[in-house]
Amino acid sequence: MQKIILSGSSGFMGQTVAGLCAASDQQTIAAGIDICPGKNDGFVTYADPTQFDGEADVVIDFSHPSSLTSLLFYCTQRKLPLVLCTTGYSDQQLEEIRRASAQIPIFRSANMSLGINVLLELCRQAALLLGRDWDIEIVEAHHRRKLDAPSGTALMLADGIAEVLEPKPQYTYERESIRRPRERDEIGISSIRGGTITGEHTVLFAGENETLELHHSAQSRAVFAAGALRAAAYMGSVTEPGLYTMQDLVAAVLAK
Repeated sequence: MQKIILSGSSGFMGQTVAGLCAASDQQTIAAGIDICPGKNDGFVTYADPTQFDGEADVVIDFSHPSSLTSLLFYCTQRKLPLVLCTTGYSDQQLEEIRRASAQIPIFRSANMSLGINVLLELCRQAALLLGRDWDIEIVEAHHRRKLDAPSGTALMLADGIAEVLEPKPQYTYERESIRRPRERDEIGISSIRGGTITGEHTVLFAGENETLELHHSAQSRAVFAAGALRAAAYMGSVTEPGLYTMQDLVAAVLAK
């Protein structure tokens, strides 16, 4: 039975992960970490990770970027693998993650859905085939409570597309203040916030007299929670420090 420390255990995603673990005979929550400590169903939640010194195999983080430094310190001290599901990290925090990955295994994905990662690969292939003659726009929609915009997934898609294009495109986040025609070397990224939308991502390739749309719709948070638990299970087999992604998990599954 894999023992998980769940950071952000009182949040929407934390509760979803805990619910899936409660029904699992493979994984269990050993402790929670949250700004609202207390007793949850089957485990205790602490305000600070250092308050828990019990047995654990991996840490899953669905909290907030402000928790990153303390989590990295805790995991490096205890040599625990870390699954980062939080988005909205600054460039400085991304560098923190990179440095910590030299000491412990860290799994990081802006989106834990397998479908989104398939979408990423399809977008890369489309960009390679269509080239720079097609304009690319990304539109993402999420619930009203989401703090960061654009979503980490939208940026992940843009970065994946940019990797296969030369010259590297610029990202345009709003056009209200721009009084000029659209440039060829740009990717437009737009955000919608409202209601209880779990997550919608559309990538539009617009050419001369034709368009191509690739779309992913997440219909339940359980998709992301299940992906996080699958990543945690994968990290249980990883022995070497490093920065791991959903592509590594998929490759490991295909290799079986």
